[in-house]
Amino acid sequence: MKTIFKLAAIVCGVLTMACSKTQTSVGDFATYPEYKKNDLGLTYTPEKSTLRLWAPSAESVTLRVYAEGVGGEALESIAMKKSAKGTWVATLEGDRKGQFYTYQVTTEGKTLAETPGVWNKAVGVNGLRAAIIDLADTNPEGWENDRRIEVENFTDIVIYEMHHRDFSIADNSGITNKGKFLALTEQGTLTPDGLKSGIDHLKELGITHVHILPSYDYGSIDESRLEENKYNWGYDPKNYNAPEGGYSTDPFTPEVRIREMKQMVQALHEAGIGVIMDVVYNHTFVNDGSNFSLTVPGYYYRQDEDGDYSNASGCGNETASERPMVRRYITESVKYWAQEFHIDGFRFDLMAIHDIATMNHLRKELDKISPSIFVYGEGWMAGGSPLPGELQASKHNGKQFPRIAVFSDDVRDGLRGEWMSAGEGGFATGKVTNRQKESIKFGVVGATEHPQVDYEAVNYSSAPYANNPTEVINYVSCHDDECLRDKIDAVAKDATPEQRKRMDLLAQTVVMTSQGVPFIFCGEELYRTKQHIRNTYNQPDEINRIDWSHKKTHADVFAYYKGLIQMRRSHPAFRMATTEQVAANLKFIDSPEGTVMYTLNGEAVGDEWKEILVIYNGNRGGVDMVFPQGEWMLVCEDGRMQLDAPRSFTGGPFYVHGTSAIIAYR
Repeated sequence: MKTIFKLAAIVCGVLTMACSKTQTSVGDFATYPEYKKNDLGLTYTPEKSTLRLWAPSAESVTLRVYAEGVGGEALESIAMKKSAKGTWVATLEGDRKGQFYTYQVTTEGKTLAETPGVWNKAVGVNGLRAAIIDLADTNPEGWENDRRIEVENFTDIVIYEMHHRDFSIADNSGITNKGKFLALTEQGTLTPDGLKSGIDHLKELGITHVHILPSYDYGSIDESRLEENKYNWGYDPKNYNAPEGGYSTDPFTPEVRIREMKQMVQALHEAGIGVIMDVVYNHTFVNDGSNFSLTVPGYYYRQDEDGDYSNASGCGNETASERPMVRRYITESVKYWAQEFHIDGFRFDLMAIHDIATMNHLRKELDKISPSIFVYGEGWMAGGSPLPGELQASKHNGKQFPRIAVFSDDVRDGLRGEWMSAGEGGFATGKVTNRQKESIKFGVVGATEHPQVDYEAVNYSSAPYANNPTEVINYVSCHDDECLRDKIDAVAKDATPEQRKRMDLLAQTVVMTSQGVPFIFCGEELYRTKQHIRNTYNQPDEINRIDWSHKKTHADVFAYYKGLIQMRRSHPAFRMATTEQVAANLKFIDSPEGTVMYTLNGEAVGDEWKEILVIYNGNRGGVDMVFPQGEWMLVCEDGRMQLDAPRSFTGGPFYVHGTSAIIAYR
């Protein structure tokens, strides 16, 4: 069964275009030489600037130099010289810092539109022209001392997914640089109720990493008219190696967007929080007009049997990662962000569109920089692809790309209900079939091999797909589709407001106590709503923004989420790193219908809690159960976290309240 949760043609900003024949036959691409040196794009010195473009199918290439990032006539038009391995080269004498440039390629007798090229790292407004800069000028003070967040195991990570505007744009955020990179550099910000907001809120919550929605230069926002406050998630790539100007305070000056993004990373690192970039190498914003197409027509994309753009992304095209220079481009781009911006991790959109060999190569290259850099992605596509299934970096092939994680839609839909049916619920909302129960157990063991899981009954997977729990993302909601509160409202219309809130808490309890890497959506710790709109990729701020008044109104939800995260980070039994550890130390106990019960051997993994008992009750009504004998300390019961004042209990008959979890230790 296909388990796609992105309505891709819509999410990408209604990008689907009428497919047109590619300009070069597929058979020719195998003859294109691979260029392996690291001097593609701009090499700047005060004495000269050298530009090298890989365009093996070009008959000629013209370099145009401009004084501004948009408008005006070219200062110079220079015929580039053909060079090694399909490249073209031109040198500009003297210090050209502050100027802009484009390439114009002629191929098969046709002169294409100007492009900033695919290897540019700095652009002018709207990414139309590349900029000549000295990257050293973009480093904020103290940047040389900035260090990424190192982790012992990926299961030590707690991910918080956010969009720049959602997090800071509201009038009551207390943040000055609303919707900007700099919003995450402001300390001491408060809500009107005097509660922490911004980066201080993240520290208070206790997450380890922020996953930020696309921050590269994307195509759907006019950076020259930011006063219009247009909104988009950003899954429409234009220039992969330059930050989005809409998140900067000055999109016209190329250095500003780079420096301000670095300031954001630096501030988060100083707060002990890592930064994960959402990257979208699987498709481009447009087809024939993309920088890829205007440089080497056809090469960067897959074609169908008729030579048209194939469309596994649902956005009108899909990239061909298996081709040598596409693989090289993706790898070098990711390495650039990791090295130049000190990025701590990467989330790959529709990762199954990429081939396994590319993802393994990328993982190997990132390990040379830091083994702590976390890589994960969506293990599915949005449509069919010419790439054979056995080569796809899909979740079902997960064991073939170790140390790269995939999202578990199995536990997601087991908890909240199938994504395709807005009105269908899951375990947390009272649908307590065996399928839901086994899907929850699948999440609890981190998608690994465990003798007590019936894989034939799991939602979409008949076998484990993670080598170790470090390779799975457990979550119940993200930017896609309804946020958790809205989904619960849709499927539990007959429930009281208090019951719905308990469903929310139960769902996140499963996420935070399962083996694997937990992931929560920005604002859900404040009981966020998106006004029951499912797909908000281009909805106004009024729909997407975090309403910071919720931090007071729903203080109980925030306290519960904070307690869950604190407990997880304090106790290694909830974040074991190997399949062997999980199989040996996690034991399920037979329990009544609609419940899941298991124990963890904390002592075996160095936890001060020698034995831990966890119970999830998905039934709306309470259930009589039996605790194992002994003295227990209850840190979670009846919808409350009580880490600082646990209640003692002697094993035996015990009443588990409806829609709640029990966490106890001894």
